[in-house]
Amino acid sequence: MPVSPRSDLAITKWTPRLERALAAKGMSLGQPVFLRITKTKTPDDKTGKLEAFIETNGQLKLFKSWEICTYSGALGPKLKEGDGQSPEGFYFVTPGRLNPYSSYHLSFNLGYPNAYDRAHGRTGSYLMVHGDCVSIGCYAMTDEGIEEIYTLLHAALEGGQSFVRVHVFPFPMTENNMSAHKNNPNIPFWMNLKTGWDWFEAHARPPNVTVKDGRYVFEPDA
Repeated sequence: MPVSPRSDLAITKWTPRLERALAAKGMSLGQPVFLRITKTKTPDDKTGKLEAFIETNGQLKLFKSWEICTYSGALGPKLKEGDGQSPEGFYFVTPGRLNPYSSYHLSFNLGYPNAYDRAHGRTGSYLMVHGDCVSIGCYAMTDEGIEEIYTLLHAALEGGQSFVRVHVFPFPMTENNMSAHKNNPNIPFWMNLKTGWDWFEAHARPPNVTVKDGRYVFEPDA
């Protein structure tokens, strides 16, 4: 797993803090992690957030959420290189996608374009979650926020989790929010995303996500 003096310093700083915070919730550092991003809360509240869920006794429970410092573009998926959009969809982070040498403090690559994006001819590269609170297509956190999240991911991957799922939505996929956006041209795409959202809400575990006939398909995780 790649490391740098900057990532080592952040991990050393945050490990004891996270160990205490996790223990208070019956969790421990190094347990499997799942991340969920929403660009906005509601049509009236444009504050996005990143949530970290920790696997405990076979179920994922919310550990903490952080406000997204900034993201790029409007609601809707990234379509092509240079469009200034932050992506939406189902992604994952492998150990090699951690970037301890990031120009934006620390970062991890979402893996855009994924199989769905490629099936729809979408292009783009180096779509990250990073620090420094500036964005050109990425999800930017504060430096302290990305240090904390990076430490969680590093510990989980070092502890044997082969990859960390990151699900990215325009907003919480509630019926009220969907209704508020019913005239948006992205609604067919969002209805497909909502199936994945609802799966996690129902099972407290993210589904395995594949792509068939240009749509995301969901099934139990192995």
